[in-house]
Amino acid sequence: MAAEWHPKQDLEAIGGGKPRLPKRADRVADAVRNELSVLLLQRIRDPRLRDVSISRVEISDDLRHAKIFYTALGDARLRGSIQSGLEKAAGFMRSHLAKTLNLRFTPDLRFWYDEKADKVQEIENLLNDLARQRDDRAKRS
Repeated sequence: MAAEWHPKQDLEAIGGGKPRLPKRADRVADAVRNELSVLLLQRIRDPRLRDVSISRVEISDDLRHAKIFYTALGDARLRGSIQSGLEKAAGFMRSHLAKTLNLRFTPDLRFWYDEKADKVQEIENLLNDLARQRDDRAKRS
């Protein structure tokens, strides 16, 4: 006779049972992303940073270094000026984080353009083109 199946025990055995709590670095990264997003909207007056949004933040496990990934509306030619604007505002952003987040060390901020958003848009455009072609073929037949 076969053993009775216990889904909860089997899922826990393969690591699919109880959800893991996020690491502290992940929780701090979310807090940093939220604070910087609000800061960009409300307090930063640099016109180069008007259409910039923070897409994600990755923080090292020791919470000393943060990679801030951003996206921006507009031309790819503006990326250089946006990057320099963000680097110029990094000290202001870091001091704001030090005041609002209760951390022993405020992470060093490095800014990276998030190319994932461009790739997602490219794939979306390809899928839309395929759907349009499929609809055209369906109309013809």
